Amino acid sequence: MAVMIPPSPWLVRHLPQFPESGQILDLACGGGRHARWLAARGRNVLAVDRDRSALAGLHGLPGIVVLAADLEGDAWPLAGRQFAGVVVSNYLWRPRLADVCALLAPGGVLIYETFMVGNEAYGKPSNPDFLLRPGELRTLAEAAGLRELAFQEGYADLPKPAMRQAICAVRE
Repeated sequence: MAVMIPPSPWLVRHLPQFPESGQILDLACGGGRHARWLAARGRNVLAVDRDRSALAGLHGLPGIVVLAADLEGDAWPLAGRQFAGVVVSNYLWRPRLADVCALLAPGGVLIYETFMVGNEAYGKPSNPDFLLRPGELRTLAEAAGLRELAFQEGYADLPKPAMRQAICAVRE
């Protein structure tokens, strides 16, 4: 039996910010730890990743719709869609950051967290293309017209030592 990885404490803390209804997007969801956790709490989730094998365990689960899609290709597979919430964890593809913010419906909430510069000291990712610069999520949210609800950056010891950055922001 596979060991279930617990959800991000940042997501758990900010779940109450999500609107009561509407679909939540778990972007670059991998095996779907957040999609599973959200669905178990009665949320309607679209779980998206390009790795079909990672998505396989999510098919047929109540509250979860699965979409295998390349998030880094020329065509944006979510163009024109809007969500009550967007969750991104441990994923960064800068060419699509503005597109991710555009997915939020009015009142929609973005919960985004990933690694930042300085993480090289703790392991992977260490490529600067996949590490946020100081304040980068804050700048992104502001440029997208989102109101910041919470922000943090710096060293985190859980789930493992790393340099992380996280934001919770809303489209008003």
